[in-house]
Amino acid sequence: MSEHLEQVALFNWAKLSNKKFPELALMYSIPNGSHRHIAVARKLKAEGVKRGVPDICLPVARGGYHGLYIELKKPKGTTRAGKPTKEQVQWLSDLGEQGYLAVLCVGWEAARKTIDGYLES
Repeated sequence: MSEHLEQVALFNWAKLSNKKFPELALMYSIPNGSHRHIAVARKLKAEGVKRGVPDICLPVARGGYHGLYIELKKPKGTTRAGKPTKEQVQWLSDLGEQGYLAVLCVGWEAARKTIDGYLES
């Protein structure tokens, strides 16, 4: 399954879980990683798109954190399993220093478990 399909699965789960966690309505994706035409890429960069920003944000405070950021990668054992870039690792670290829970999740199910645990804290 591609990272795209992993993320689609996570957001489908979120739609189904909104009765348990209404806060999931605030969760959104950050479309940084797609391949784009060079003109579009330049336009987005001028608008403030930055390399390495995590894929998903849940702007809900819990457990002493301001919110949750997730960098989602494909599971190991799949074709071209994803690894974080140095920019992604740096963003996760920097966001953590600013009071966010910022994590790398391998697969949508790991992200779901992270979100469940975060919202229940």
